[in-house]
Amino acid sequence: MIAKITQSLKDKNARRGITKVELDDDIVCQYLIDNPEFFIRNARCIESMQVPHPVRGVVSLPEWQMARQRNKISQLESEITLLMEHACTNEALFNQLINLQIQLIKASDLNELVQLLTIWAKSLGLSGAYLYLFEDKWLLNAPSNYHHFALSSSRFDFIRVRHLQYSHQYLGTLNTTELDFLLPKHGYVGSVALSLLGQFGDLGILIFTSSNPQHYQAGQGTLLLEKISEILPCLIEKWVMRKRIGKM
Repeated sequence: MIAKITQSLKDKNARRGITKVELDDDIVCQYLIDNPEFFIRNARCIESMQVPHPVRGVVSLPEWQMARQRNKISQLESEITLLMEHACTNEALFNQLINLQIQLIKASDLNELVQLLTIWAKSLGLSGAYLYLFEDKWLLNAPSNYHHFALSSSRFDFIRVRHLQYSHQYLGTLNTTELDFLLPKHGYVGSVALSLLGQFGDLGILIFTSSNPQHYQAGQGTLLLEKISEILPCLIEKWVMRKRIGKM
């Protein structure tokens, strides 16, 4: 008898054009979005629902939702902490830059400027600071007293190609040949920060050295180094003239 009734219902549904629809995640999700009152009507059912858990096996749906909220809050707290750390770091960098600018403005000549750079670098735990100007961009020959700052741009190219081809800054180590070229009287140098001067990196090179091989590494921030390198050419022009290329 039951079989006959079931078959009869199937026949009626078939005549009415009713077809069975297989549920999937998209259909269920859309239904819940379209029917928010479902959760009110089925509150008790929701409380008894269980969700797989990697450690506890299963947890109730409310527990699972609360855990998600706790994770989200924890993530937001981590992001806020990171933002605060970045703000503190940026403030420290700003203060360092301002203090250095005040000192450099007091320099009476280029030699004193480099001395002040060196003092500032050593106050940060570095071993030294060095400055070179590319001789094809500056008037450094006699009667200039700054010829010892001159550096051949073409001879420097082997370092530029290896370390500064895609950026005006390089943080890391140099090999013996590179150190002998840039710092012929150097002692032990663990790591260096190199920064090209000028918008196109064609005016010179600023070097900070550290005895710690891990002090300067790829991936570290270079904002302070960039700002110092922007300031220096403006100060250097107080004592050294730039070469002017005549019109053809």
